[in-house]
Amino acid sequence: MAANSAAIEAAAAAWLAHRDSERWSLQDETALQAWLAADTAHRVAFLRLQAAWQESARLQALGAGRPARREQMLQALAARPARHVRHRRPRWPWAIAAMLAACALVAVGLWRPTPPASQPPAYAYESGIGQVRQIVLTDGSRVTLAAASRIEVQLTRQARRVHLLQGEAIFAVAKDPARPFSVAARGYRAVAVGTRFSVRRDPGSVRVVVTEGTVRLEDAAGAAGASALLPAGSLALARADGVLVRNLALEDAQDLLDWQQGWLVFRDTPLSEAVAEFNRYNARKLVLADARVGTLRIGGSFRWDNEDGFVRLLEAGFPIRAEAADGRILLHAR
Repeated sequence: MAANSAAIEAAAAAWLAHRDSERWSLQDETALQAWLAADTAHRVAFLRLQAAWQESARLQALGAGRPARREQMLQALAARPARHVRHRRPRWPWAIAAMLAACALVAVGLWRPTPPASQPPAYAYESGIGQVRQIVLTDGSRVTLAAASRIEVQLTRQARRVHLLQGEAIFAVAKDPARPFSVAARGYRAVAVGTRFSVRRDPGSVRVVVTEGTVRLEDAAGAAGASALLPAGSLALARADGVLVRNLALEDAQDLLDWQQGWLVFRDTPLSEAVAEFNRYNARKLVLADARVGTLRIGGSFRWDNEDGFVRLLEAGFPIRAEAADGRILLHAR
């Protein structure tokens, strides 16, 4: 633990030193804010050393007539002196560093942490066509992105916010009652503390599937009464005209998330929706050349990487004729 504290102190001093240099950039400021938000110990160490520097600003005039630069003093604080020094250097940086450390011990008893003036940055994650991506957030929560999906994540000391911009994601939320975990999409927000659920964004609707714990689905605008509690086994479909909730067997709810294992499960699904789903996982696209075939309803489990097998089943069981053209597969009414 002591070694870890020393490393945090050294990193905080290095950040302070670099911030005072001429090389500081907007990217550096963004990285610093992310480092501060990652751990309360980071912020405590940083602000304590900053307070110590403010208390000892008068020491800049010391050093045998050569004013000390803040960067030099903070670099000295971040580094440990070697036991055997064979080259001569002025001793004043080490003396100033020692005085800074002493001031820090005094300041820590008086200082109280205050929230940062600006919110930590949001981080974007995305997956490509045919890619299922696993992400571990800094709070310990795990996110599984379906193919062709994109999210933005912002974690603060008060809340954990995710914005689903495209596609679908499964969230296994680390328990933290003091910081609710919310996922926003198309004007709706799914809120949980510690649970497992998925959110899918489709044209005109949002689908939420809960496989563990309880999720509160609410109107992000805060409309009165526009919320629903979803226990494990729930399927909710939110549209502009309201929210439809169905209770499923837990096994059936989990089947809807089998894409993470490489399967697509359809139950009385319009072929137009099944085609759109396959297209998220395959570079060669299925195209409905005849609008009538899109209304046919299908069911079953299919490997999303076996597009040819899916097309053969369509030709065998439905009045559909497939034609390869220009790197696509056209589905005609037969």
